[in-house]
Amino acid sequence: MKELLEYIARSMVDNPDEVEVTEVETDTGLKLELRVAPSDMGKIIGRQGRTSKEIRAIVKAAAGSKRVIVDIVDKE
Repeated sequence: MKELLEYIARSMVDNPDEVEVTEVETDTGLKLELRVAPSDMGKIIGRQGRTSKEIRAIVKAAAGSKRVIVDIVDKE
């Protein structure tokens, strides 16, 4: 899942080298944290969050029966 999310994000942004995906196992499933350059946040989120919803839908579909959460986090 991590590789898929990384591939999708890198293909969408202007600064693909700044894309980071962190994988965290939780008691409820898998949590993926996506970090991109501040200037690329709008491209990942999209208008009214449509792009981020579609990214989450693709990752969830690829996960099958596993529970996967995709968080888009500010880079600090």
